[in-house]
Amino acid sequence: MDLYTLLKVAHVIGATVLLGTGAGIAFFMLVTHRTRDPALIAHTARTVVLADTVFTASAVILQPLTGAGLAHLAGYPLLSGWIGLSLALYVVTGLCWLPVVWIQIRLRDLAIKAVATGTPLPELYFHLFRLWFVLGFPAFAAVTGIVWLMVAKPSL
Repeated sequence: MDLYTLLKVAHVIGATVLLGTGAGIAFFMLVTHRTRDPALIAHTARTVVLADTVFTASAVILQPLTGAGLAHLAGYPLLSGWIGLSLALYVVTGLCWLPVVWIQIRLRDLAIKAVATGTPLPELYFHLFRLWFVLGFPAFAAVTGIVWLMVAKPSL
């Protein structure tokens, strides 16, 4: 297998991991949140934080490296056209994802504390969850746009 094909496979896997892990995390967090059960939320949030650390963070690092390698080998300029737009959307995604990671950790910790103290989830939990939920929309839209740009490669 040549270097270009190897990078392309890694890049597609990274994009799949970003989109799939993001969608999966959102689904499980939302379904669990709706139970309002601190023990279930604590358990799910622990898993979500771990998944984001292992899978999403790895893909976040892999994507620009494999993308830059592919662009270089194909002779595409990095900061123009569909690649430049993809990079701008990648920044949007990161600006949403970084606070989401922090929020997920706080949601986990608030749920763990509620379980330990036998109290309901505090209002801060619900406030942070709403913020987490809202940040997911532009992040998901940006990642979806990036995937479309990678496949369509429109002339911009």
